[in-house]
Amino acid sequence: MPTSQAAGGFGAVVRHHLFWPVVALVVLLAVNTAVRPGFLSVSILDDHLFGSPIDILRNCAPLMLVALGMSLVIATRGIDLSVGAVVAISGAVALTFIAGAEDPASPTTVLLAIGMALALGLVLGVWNGFLVSVLGIQPIIATLILMTAGRGVAMLITEGQITTVTSAPFKTLGAGFWLGLPVATLVAFGVYALVALLVRRTALGMLVESVGINPAASRLAGVRARTIVWTVFALSGLFSALAGLILSSNVMAADANNAGLFIELDAILAVVIGGTSLAGGKFSLSGTFVGVLIIATLSLTVTNVGISPLVTPLFKALVVAAVTLLQSPVMRRKLMERTRRRGRTAPVAPSDKPADVSTDKVVAS
Repeated sequence: MPTSQAAGGFGAVVRHHLFWPVVALVVLLAVNTAVRPGFLSVSILDDHLFGSPIDILRNCAPLMLVALGMSLVIATRGIDLSVGAVVAISGAVALTFIAGAEDPASPTTVLLAIGMALALGLVLGVWNGFLVSVLGIQPIIATLILMTAGRGVAMLITEGQITTVTSAPFKTLGAGFWLGLPVATLVAFGVYALVALLVRRTALGMLVESVGINPAASRLAGVRARTIVWTVFALSGLFSALAGLILSSNVMAADANNAGLFIELDAILAVVIGGTSLAGGKFSLSGTFVGVLIIATLSLTVTNVGISPLVTPLFKALVVAAVTLLQSPVMRRKLMERTRRRGRTAPVAPSDKPADVSTDKVVAS
């Protein structure tokens, strides 16, 4: 009985949607530690925290914001392929405005640039929501329109050039520190905590899941499915614009061609690795958080291990495929069957009580 209970407890742990993602993250950290023994060490220099874990948290901030919006969109049976274009547009708008201002280092100029970029990202998200919820266009097609045209818009804003600026207040957003931690990390985690409170402490999360599980039934139940879909796309655009500001602030340049390139794919991978189904319905922000950490750690692992940049996409694909396969329903079912089989066939402890042979005597007689 204790063996079967232990097997059942282990099976419950394996069934948890975060088990294999956490295992993958631990393995990646172990590999990096084996290659660089001081990988997990954190030091204090000039009242700031430095080290590989801090670099991971800072580098994953833009992806965290994009994946956060993507989680909500996917939960409503949608997809947003335009997040990379919104990242490029927001960076182009902010840096173009700062570069053309009389005083690029003025905090007022920086705040106006950030406000313009966020407002435009919100408008672009509302546009995607309008195409999907009002006109009934499939999300992958509706967002593909902006994905295709968005970088062209960013090129028009920057006039085809890589716009660079020198502005200390704006650089603080992507490369500054506050209370020893990167500002970008604090911003991303602050937004994450706020969204987590909204979806888990209010009815918003339940409404999003109901729309994703069955839009028709949710409408019949009185849920404004159109408003919910519109809202999640608007939030996705807003978060992507903020991610674009962090990326452009980190390098102090707006590159319409390369800013946020393929970030939509990394965001989708992070969401799926975290256990959120592309079919909609249940979603996991904690799983998205772990998925983002895996993607960020994986990118750093490639550099530490010394893998050629030409093979980097293949390496990332193999790791993501392994985690995804281990999370698949078929693999989970097989692992559970094997766990139950081991519990049934566990050896029984020998007893000191002598065997009762009276039955054999009766049969023999």
